[in-house]
Amino acid sequence: MLRNLILQIYIQFVKINEISHGIYAELMIEKILLLKFVRFVMLNHYMDTIKINSLGPIRDATITFADLTLFVGSQATGKSILLQLIKLMIDKSHIRKTLAQYGYVWGNEADTILDRFFGEGMSAIWNEETSIKFDDKLFTKNDLLPSRGKGKELKDAEEMLFYVPAQRVVCLQNGFPRFFTDYEDAVPYVLRNFSETLRQLLENGLDKKQDIIFPLSQRLKEPLRESFSTSIFHEGKIILEKSVKKRFKLNIDNMSIPFMSWSAGQKEFMPLLLSFYWLCPASKKTTKNSIKYVIIEEPEMGLHPQAIKSVLLQIIDLLSRNYKVIISTHSPIFLEFTWALNSIKKANTGVDALYELFEVKKSASFTSTFSNLLKNKQLNTYYFDRKGNKSSIKDISSLDASSEDIAIAEWGGLSSFASRALDIVSKSVSYEG
Repeated sequence: MLRNLILQIYIQFVKINEISHGIYAELMIEKILLLKFVRFVMLNHYMDTIKINSLGPIRDATITFADLTLFVGSQATGKSILLQLIKLMIDKSHIRKTLAQYGYVWGNEADTILDRFFGEGMSAIWNEETSIKFDDKLFTKNDLLPSRGKGKELKDAEEMLFYVPAQRVVCLQNGFPRFFTDYEDAVPYVLRNFSETLRQLLENGLDKKQDIIFPLSQRLKEPLRESFSTSIFHEGKIILEKSVKKRFKLNIDNMSIPFMSWSAGQKEFMPLLLSFYWLCPASKKTTKNSIKYVIIEEPEMGLHPQAIKSVLLQIIDLLSRNYKVIISTHSPIFLEFTWALNSIKKANTGVDALYELFEVKKSASFTSTFSNLLKNKQLNTYYFDRKGNKSSIKDISSLDASSEDIAIAEWGGLSSFASRALDIVSKSVSYEG
């Protein structure tokens, strides 16, 4: 439908260009308005489906994206490859523009482009049998190659998908985000770009009049700040020290602790916190520029379940801002939330059930967010099921524990150990009796 609309607009452009010069100025105004309309349509159109055959370890996949889409499965099943591919397809022009800004040549060979984006040697994931359809449009290697006459399109390219990689703590190796060019060429683009985005945020996007990084009254909603403070930083304050080199410190209990001495969970969470800052502007705007999609790999990394719950609340806030969010996870907490939400919707128990689930104080802000979640948001879950050296992706969105399909009943393996433990405990109790 969108492609047909754009085709009709293109036909209008052709007609405009063929009209006599006498009314050229008037028709040029119409052309500009049509271009603005195209941009509006593109910014308000969200991706729907992706179909894949033979990409890296992925044998086949058909994925329909929802407001929140969860990917689960063991390591090396293709989750990260697929997520990075989505970034490449959506932001190809912006990626090329960014690489050019830092002195990199896009190139005229698809394999070279794939290696530059995914990392050295990764072009082999795309083989002769690879087939990719994005919203029913075939996406081939040739679509990666530079096109003639696209200079202005490249110059005006805007980022539409913000990617938070699993290796995010690497970008804060010395307590401050590294420059894009500090990384070796073999490092995936998503990590380099993420690091540079955080660096620019700290250099230009926060309050320069103070050195406090957390908590900031104008960043994130108050209940969310309190949740992070309690579950992760234990009422401490994060400051940016600038005496010698810029680096984070945690001021707590009369101590000033440098970043490298923080707990593993605190270090893992810090780049995630900065990501939330970037996505949630301090201004009246609810979203960041042209960003429509957010990918977060393994947001639970290094965190206690209570802290994971706080992160989940922030992700729900991203949904309320109309971001489409895709998450890869190894934590059952995200699926427990999805399962509970499905049950709450069916039972029509309302926002009170979500307050009880998250154990947060009632507020107008949370009531609005929870109500929007229940009424307007859809959640889908996909399991990357690896057998041998290939993965097939299954839709397990129902999370029906009584399903005959083990993948659905055991939530892609995330609930299987707990189920077996419960069975063993039950048997042990019966033997004692």
